[in-house]
Amino acid sequence: MTQIIQIMNFEEGYREKPYLDTLGYPTVAGGIKIGPQGASLANYIFTVPKQVGDVWKLSIVTGMLNEMKQYPSLVAALAQCNPARQDVLQSMAYQMGVPGLVKFKKSLIYISNADFTSAANEMLNSSWAKTQSPSRAKRHADVMRTGNYDIYKGLI
Repeated sequence: MTQIIQIMNFEEGYREKPYLDTLGYPTVAGGIKIGPQGASLANYIFTVPKQVGDVWKLSIVTGMLNEMKQYPSLVAALAQCNPARQDVLQSMAYQMGVPGLVKFKKSLIYISNADFTSAANEMLNSSWAKTQSPSRAKRHADVMRTGNYDIYKGLI
C-alpha cells in the first residue's frame, strides 16, 4: 500500500500557513508552490488544513503519474517497482519535477533491470544526493535498495 502522501509530508515538512521555500517561492502544505518567486507572503492569508493538503497532494501525484507515463524510461522503471519503490520515484518527481527525475538515466536503467542496489548507489552518486538533499536521498536510496519503508518507521 502506498505511503506517498506521508512520505511527501515528512520530506517536505507540512505547514498549514504559507511560507517561503528555500528558493523564495510562496509555498504551503508541504511543498505546494502557490505563487511566483519573491512574492510577498502578505498576498496569502489562508491556511490549508492537513486533510485538505493531503487531498491536494494526491491530485498532484495523480497528474504527475500521468506525466511520468509519457517517458519510456519511467514506464519501464515503474513496471519493476513495488509500491515502496514507486513512492520513491514519485517523491523524487515531486521534488525535482518529472524532467529532473528522467535525468537519473543510469538509476532508471538499473531499476528497469530490477537491480535495485545499483540503482540506489547511482541515486547516491548524484548532485541531488551530494549537495541538494543528502538526507532525503539516503532515505530514498534505502527504500529503493530494500523495497520497504523501514527507514521511515517512527518518522511517518
